Amino acid sequence: MTSIDRLSPLLDRFRVRTRVFHTGPLCGVTTFAAQPGRGFLHVLRRGEMEVTYRGTGGTLEHMAVDGPSLLFYPRPLEHSFHNAPTEDSDFACATLDFDGGSTHPLVRTLPPVMVLPLAAVDSLEPSLELLFAEIDNVRGGRRLLADRLFEVVLIHLFRWVLDHTDELGLPAGLLTGLADERVARTLVAIHEEPGRPWTLTTMAQEANMSRSAFAARFKAVVGQAPAEYVTGWRLTIAQDRLRAGASVARTATELGYANPPAFSRAFTRELGRSPRAWLAGVR
Repeated sequence: MTSIDRLSPLLDRFRVRTRVFHTGPLCGVTTFAAQPGRGFLHVLRRGEMEVTYRGTGGTLEHMAVDGPSLLFYPRPLEHSFHNAPTEDSDFACATLDFDGGSTHPLVRTLPPVMVLPLAAVDSLEPSLELLFAEIDNVRGGRRLLADRLFEVVLIHLFRWVLDHTDELGLPAGLLTGLADERVARTLVAIHEEPGRPWTLTTMAQEANMSRSAFAARFKAVVGQAPAEYVTGWRLTIAQDRLRAGASVARTATELGYANPPAFSRAFTRELGRSPRAWLAGVR
């Protein structure tokens, strides 16, 4: 699927900011606290360790990492490293701050933790070489460059996930939709033009499918009816715009609603509060 860019419309609108906060060995048990809107990306190039975290229902999960691996926590999840990498290990950690926090479209569709052997994600190797070369560099701008290179690593990871949704066993959602060649064309168009007057007909045309075939396929791979997805995407953007200080009237116009009352009704129906009441609660 080389003719469309499945990630840029998402990441242009909902940024992920990476910041390196640790390189080198860790001693004993190191715990990473859960903070709203924050994830973690750890890269272990040499060494081994045990990882613990609280799983569903609060049970303590244990995981052995016995070789070079990437550990990705897209959502806030407290986790600990035991017998962590020693001095002869290459190890780096970055925080991930997602625009919109838990409403970030990719955060909502990813599993709470992913541990991937670096050998399985061979496309990461050039970026990791640059990252660790910069970490070892004491020249000016070292931290800024390392932050940017961690962002490059993250984008390569997203690309890899899109190409391996089947073997990862991801449930129906945004990523599985973007992995489907025809449905992806419609999703990208919706992401790029949320205010367009989308109908089942215009969405099916983007995918070059009949209305009935498109509706069935979209529901199967995304897990929602097409109209539901459009509404959800618009309101996700609306929350971000309102948080940034945009007015209700301007947000309604940008997202294709006939007038502010129509937008407020849709917002209240989906989120249980009017835009102004929701924003007051957020603040």
